[in-house]
Amino acid sequence: MVNNGVAVGIDLGTTYSCVGVWQHDRVEIIANDQGNRTTPSCVAFTDSERFIGEAAKNQAAFNPANTIFDAKRLIGRKFSDSTVKDDMKFWPFTVVGDSDDRPKIVVNYRGVEKRFLPEELSAMVLCKMKEIAEEYLGKEVKNAVVTVPAHFSDSQRQATKDAARIAGLNVLRILVEPTAAAIAYGLDQKLTSSSSGEKIVLVFDLGGGTFDVSLLNITKNSCKVLATAGDTHLGGEDFDNRLLKYLVEEFSRKHGKDISKSAKSLRRLRNACEKAKRVLSHSAVTTVDIESLYEGIDYHAKISQARFEALNLDLFRSCLDTVEKCLKDAEIDKNNVQEVVLVGGSTRIPKVQQLLQQFFNGKELCKNINPEEAVAYGAAVQAAILSGEGSQNIKNLMVLDVTPQSLGIEVHNDGLMEVIIPRNTTYPISVEQTFCTGYDGQKYVRIGVYEGEMPRVADNNLLGEFELSGLPPAPRGKDEILVTFTIDANGVLIVFAEHKISRLKNSIKIIKGGTLSEEEIEVMVKDAEHLKAEDEEFRKKVKAILAFEDYIQNMKAISQSNCMLEASVKDMLNYYFKEATEWINSNKDAAIYEFKYKTLQLESICNKLIPGSEGMEIEEYE
Repeated sequence: MVNNGVAVGIDLGTTYSCVGVWQHDRVEIIANDQGNRTTPSCVAFTDSERFIGEAAKNQAAFNPANTIFDAKRLIGRKFSDSTVKDDMKFWPFTVVGDSDDRPKIVVNYRGVEKRFLPEELSAMVLCKMKEIAEEYLGKEVKNAVVTVPAHFSDSQRQATKDAARIAGLNVLRILVEPTAAAIAYGLDQKLTSSSSGEKIVLVFDLGGGTFDVSLLNITKNSCKVLATAGDTHLGGEDFDNRLLKYLVEEFSRKHGKDISKSAKSLRRLRNACEKAKRVLSHSAVTTVDIESLYEGIDYHAKISQARFEALNLDLFRSCLDTVEKCLKDAEIDKNNVQEVVLVGGSTRIPKVQQLLQQFFNGKELCKNINPEEAVAYGAAVQAAILSGEGSQNIKNLMVLDVTPQSLGIEVHNDGLMEVIIPRNTTYPISVEQTFCTGYDGQKYVRIGVYEGEMPRVADNNLLGEFELSGLPPAPRGKDEILVTFTIDANGVLIVFAEHKISRLKNSIKIIKGGTLSEEEIEVMVKDAEHLKAEDEEFRKKVKAILAFEDYIQNMKAISQSNCMLEASVKDMLNYYFKEATEWINSNKDAAIYEFKYKTLQLESICNKLIPGSEGMEIEEYE
């Protein structure tokens, strides 16, 4: 437990992010500067500045190649990953691979090509959420609980943690999204304070880019995950893509033109698809109307709820397969599930609700908690507990999570994985297993640590490796090696190996499953600070320009309405006003001090020529 100032909970979503804080014995979901309680996970770059959140999404249609979204779908993945290749077909921006097979997003910023890793772009979104919280609280925020999908791999979780570090946040805990939502549900039902019973709850979390199902046992003082299943690449974005693909093909049929060649047109159509999807959650039909979509062609299409459902029915049904898998892993019959809780914006889709309700034999679905805010709500509660800020109502709440994937080692270099900790094992936990040497006179043992469900290690994810060397010569099978897997409350895995006879030992701490080295993170932290300083410098320049322009307009209005001024003086002033305006238009790249100097020059002239203008202050923009 830390007590180093306030801690917030951040739901870093694929399409939208949300931040909450525990205050006055309750969670406050914090609105951004536009008054919205969720913020687009979007970053944009232009010739002059960088936008994050609402501002980035608002200009996306006009700057598609430099407006980046879906960074969460890339984080912790390799460029060669098939899902990355599939997504690239629908993105208007460019993604390339580096020498380490890491995806990098290419943008043009201030006339220069830049390449960003997904961690850096996620860090920009996290920095925005940090600023939203700081603006609301009036103090610096250093600590946070950040959420990830339950089925994020170790590398994806660590990459998310790296992103938070780049954003200047100390991560108290990486919390999985369905568990966070279950905490929100538990508090809403007051199970943590008044109820002595327990409930088996299934959290169905279908968001913008990821899908998780978690089965939990919620009691008065605990939230224990029994099993989890999911898809880190399924969500609202995929439903949008299905509709987008359909409309692109329809446009081609009608007009014989391939709209996918234009990033701008594709982005405008994508925006229209997202809006149509939202409307179809409560209407039977909607229209897509886009003026001059491609090569001057106006586009009009009518989309029915039935058509949208047909385009995505296989994806919706695959969600039920995942639910079934989760129940099977927990060895619990669906009739024993007492509540089915909906989380994530995509659960608003009527067909998803209908299929889920049918699966549970007509059981009413729980819609009591806000699906877009529940994850941030639960993260804020956990942040309060870990920082010591929570009230007595939540301090005793214990959250027990499970491993999303099996963990094991390669034995005898035979290419097969020996599972030490099966998936859906509750942690903290420690498991020991004994292995024997594979050949006569073996002097060392290489221990590779893997996660995954495939029998061959080549098909699983290597988390780390180490050697136990200097073993005394012995016949094959006579030397015994004790291997211990320990997972702590934060999900950190430590693997320990000991040669029983000689007591030789070695270990590895698997907290660095991400792709970034410490040196790279340090460089990215500095780059993030530099970008933030550039943003602040640009804002100051905009303020200086606005102050100069307002002063020109004010003085022009005063001089024109002053009947005491001679015509020749008015003409002279108009000349100076015109000259100042032309200078502004021609010197947008000038330094801040130049704008302020030019403003003071004009102020000096006006003070001499316009009686009473000496007291006019130049407005400073906040």
